[in-house]
Amino acid sequence: MKGIVYKSTGSWYTVKTEQGVFYECRLKGKFRTRGIKTTNPISVGDKVFFEIDNLGDHEFGVIYEIENRDNYIIRKSVNLSKQTQIIAANIDLAFLIVTLNNPPTSTAFIDRFLVTSEAYGIKTILLFNKIDSYNQEELVTIKYLAHLYRSIGYECIGISAKTGKNLDKVKVLMENKVSVFSGHSGVGKSTLVNAIEPSLNLKTNEISDQHLQGQHTTTFAEMYDLSFDAQIIDTPGIKGFGMVSIDKEELSGFYPEFFKLKEHCKFHNCLHVEEPKCAVKDALEHEEIAWSRYKSYLQILEGEEEHYRKDVYDKE
Repeated sequence: MKGIVYKSTGSWYTVKTEQGVFYECRLKGKFRTRGIKTTNPISVGDKVFFEIDNLGDHEFGVIYEIENRDNYIIRKSVNLSKQTQIIAANIDLAFLIVTLNNPPTSTAFIDRFLVTSEAYGIKTILLFNKIDSYNQEELVTIKYLAHLYRSIGYECIGISAKTGKNLDKVKVLMENKVSVFSGHSGVGKSTLVNAIEPSLNLKTNEISDQHLQGQHTTTFAEMYDLSFDAQIIDTPGIKGFGMVSIDKEELSGFYPEFFKLKEHCKFHNCLHVEEPKCAVKDALEHEEIAWSRYKSYLQILEGEEEHYRKDVYDKE
């Protein structure tokens, strides 16, 4: 039988067949993942083939093959293990939920997610959540960030999962698609899903006052069928977005504003760091490219973790 993975707990997988029947499945002993070495050989959204087995009176499925993925979002752990994890597969649309504080979402984190989605061909929309809670100064910052990413070509929507502001726009975008919601713990993913589809009643937690960090309310990624002909994958909160290796020569191609200028650089293999007559650096000096974007590019290029360094590239 063939089905789609709706939930993964690490050892068991909930699979929905083409007939709409759910089975609890496990992997066959010699299951192979076509060379992808990750902590989760199968992820939510994967299309799999399985056979039925019995253990006493209990019937379950045994997954023996995975269909080639159209795409997937993958990250590397920022802890010492450095293991890679596929967040979700076969995605039509990704929503990255951003908050200015409680908890803060850095531009470095945003850029790493966008680079990964560009690399794997996944359209991403930025949702600036909790706009009902910001003061005027904070709203100015949100508008600046939205302008920055809109100028690059990304759709940005200011929303409030609490008041329902602009959720109608999000629902229209989700129709007839498999969407994934991602972001830091505490940005309001589960609250947003509940606001879009109240019948799901997903568990939510408050922000920790001590460190303004979100609590992990979603333990495992899970896909849900929605009432308006859409599917959504709710994912665990991400503390940091470690990048899976991308060739240095290819990295700038995943920054749309860099890619547009690359043909005007003197050298076709320009890395936009120390080379002369670099169109990207010229645009940077003329403030046609955001310094935050250039900094995040350098971090990824040099294999640094997700934090900004103070060096000659700082504008101050």
